[in-house]
Amino acid sequence: MTVRFMLLFAFVCAWPLTVAAQSQYDRHVVFDRSHTDTAYFYSDAEATAPSTFDRANGRVPVAGERFATAPNALRLTWTSRMGGNWTATIQPKAWRNRPSGFEGTVLSFKVWSDDELSERTLPRLSMSDDQGLTASVSLPEYQSRVPARAWTTVEIPLDSLVYTTGTGQAFDPQGLTSLTFEQGLHDGSSHTLYLDDIKIYLPDASDGQPPLPPENIAAAGYERHVSLSWTPVSADDLQHIRIERSVDGGPFTQVGIQRPGRGRYADVVDGPGMSVAYRLRTVDYQGNVSEPSATVQAQTRSMSEEELLTMVQRAAFRYYWEGAHPNAGLALENRPGDQNLVATGASGFGIMALLVGVERGFVTRGEGRHRMRKILDFLEAADQFHGAFPHFLNGRTGAVRPHFGDFDDGGDLVETSFLMQGLLTARQYFRDDQRIYDRITKLWKGVEWDWYRRTDDSKFLYWHWSPNHGWKLDHPLIGWNETMITYVLAIASPTHPVPAELYHTGWAGTSEEAVEYRQAWGKTTHGDEYVNGNTYYETTLPVGVGRGGPLFFTHYSFLGFNPRGKRDRYTNYFENNRRIAQISRAYSIENPLEHEGYGADAWGLTASDGPDGYHPHEASPRHDTGTITPTGAVASFPYTPNASMAALKHFYRDKAEQLWGIYGFRDAYNPEAGWVSPIFMGLNQAPMVVMIENHRSGLVWDHFMRNPEIKQALEAIGFTETDGDS
Repeated sequence: MTVRFMLLFAFVCAWPLTVAAQSQYDRHVVFDRSHTDTAYFYSDAEATAPSTFDRANGRVPVAGERFATAPNALRLTWTSRMGGNWTATIQPKAWRNRPSGFEGTVLSFKVWSDDELSERTLPRLSMSDDQGLTASVSLPEYQSRVPARAWTTVEIPLDSLVYTTGTGQAFDPQGLTSLTFEQGLHDGSSHTLYLDDIKIYLPDASDGQPPLPPENIAAAGYERHVSLSWTPVSADDLQHIRIERSVDGGPFTQVGIQRPGRGRYADVVDGPGMSVAYRLRTVDYQGNVSEPSATVQAQTRSMSEEELLTMVQRAAFRYYWEGAHPNAGLALENRPGDQNLVATGASGFGIMALLVGVERGFVTRGEGRHRMRKILDFLEAADQFHGAFPHFLNGRTGAVRPHFGDFDDGGDLVETSFLMQGLLTARQYFRDDQRIYDRITKLWKGVEWDWYRRTDDSKFLYWHWSPNHGWKLDHPLIGWNETMITYVLAIASPTHPVPAELYHTGWAGTSEEAVEYRQAWGKTTHGDEYVNGNTYYETTLPVGVGRGGPLFFTHYSFLGFNPRGKRDRYTNYFENNRRIAQISRAYSIENPLEHEGYGADAWGLTASDGPDGYHPHEASPRHDTGTITPTGAVASFPYTPNASMAALKHFYRDKAEQLWGIYGFRDAYNPEAGWVSPIFMGLNQAPMVVMIENHRSGLVWDHFMRNPEIKQALEAIGFTETDGDS
């Protein structure tokens, strides 16, 4: 029996039910809440005169004053007249790696009207799938009326909906893409219908009794939120946990819900000085509600800057502790998302965040060592390709996941370098544990960096190699970008090094190929020969394409590698990074595209989730979509401490209702588009933990730089010590 098979067998036997329950949630729930309070981003609304439909930026409005599940519902307000029409289309939330396909036999949703709605006033409903096929139904067939001022559940058996294409087949929810409410009979009067808790479920899966309420509830008050925790509830029919709050001894009211598989909730409140109490209930898919749990109390309070920093670090650290894959101990690409998609590079960042968590007392040193051993167990049995790990691994089996296409089925040298940066930092932090030290050293020595040079006379390192497709992706590593650490580690390797000159011919190369690469990426000649020297917003940039690119260029290679007090023949990278951050912030202040929400305290253009998917946002109109990413500003703390603190305070104190969650700041937001990311990303939470700590104590920098191979590599490259940061 192979090591991997033994790991897989043990994992299958021990796989927590809560993870499966969490994954199932997205296969049943179509709409539970909007992250913005004006309009539901994943919707469209239209009206043809003389009919009308109230819209918010072309979308279905959100109601915070009326809901079945807190904190809001959809509000449909219309007037149906002869000759006109209106439609309101609701789509499931979209995010990276969302599980595909809905499961169930019944479509269910809740409706409310202040006035009774009769049969002739109810809208029609159609459902569409990913093949463009639709099924349409008249609501009065299933709900003769909507009574006034009461939440009413509408249930439609899906086998009663037939595709309108004439196939005669019942609607299959597997490919559900949208639900559309549209004008039914015209009566010329204005009506409002509140819509909430849209789901597809299996009635037979419930026993008619809700699961028992959560136990071991605790509450901790901060300045603008209370962090609740409990023992996660495992039950096949659990839809969500209902959170109820009482303020200053008043009545308990719903404030939010939490999906299965999670034992934490962040409740945003008005501010410090509040006395609040909480209780929790379970709700199953049939709508049965449990008795309340035990009650817990909390008090909010004003917090100092140091306390705010610790709060942000603690929350983001949880992504890699509570949110890690239960078998691998490593970081998932995003949460919510694919429950088995382990991200190699994000895991390296997460290992560094783990060390901060131990040092700050979020977990004990013994717990940190135990997690490191679990991580090493997994990595030692996982797929490697000439010692390099792939971009993504299956968290259950350790097998490569070719997530970005068929050619992505081999080693990823850049993601491996991010992982090794974390492992080498941990090697020094846990230096007192010889077994951890030796196991990390073996993984480090096993990476064949020289293989990824491709040929003995190549001037570059290459990003990918596949055992099935070779060098098909053909991507040389050319800076300025996030790959500096790859060259540093390749030169530092004690077993498979590359010549130090490769740093200058590859990373900082000025060959025709390197110049064309930078010009193609940046659409500019500024910095196309690595050195820049141009001035932007009264700041001269020594190195970087254009205005320096996304801010993650100043983070990923420098989570462990400390650029302070040293320079190569081109620049001091601490000062260079500081200037890129200053330029990026100045661009957000100028705001040439006049995006909503930008300003001196609202900046952070970097790679993140966005309204149209993942995008490398930067201080350039070509890559500026109006999306602000908190990690861009917060992870820049070592370079711009005052500006980063102002941004942190703005994101937390002014935007907490939208941005703050169980893992700290959500990935990104776009005020102009009315969008807030529904996910947290592994690549973006850890840099906040680590770079705040490097600003506060230099912990991660100190331990990574203690590796003797790093000092030797920097000397070989030609780095020299300087006074101060310049």
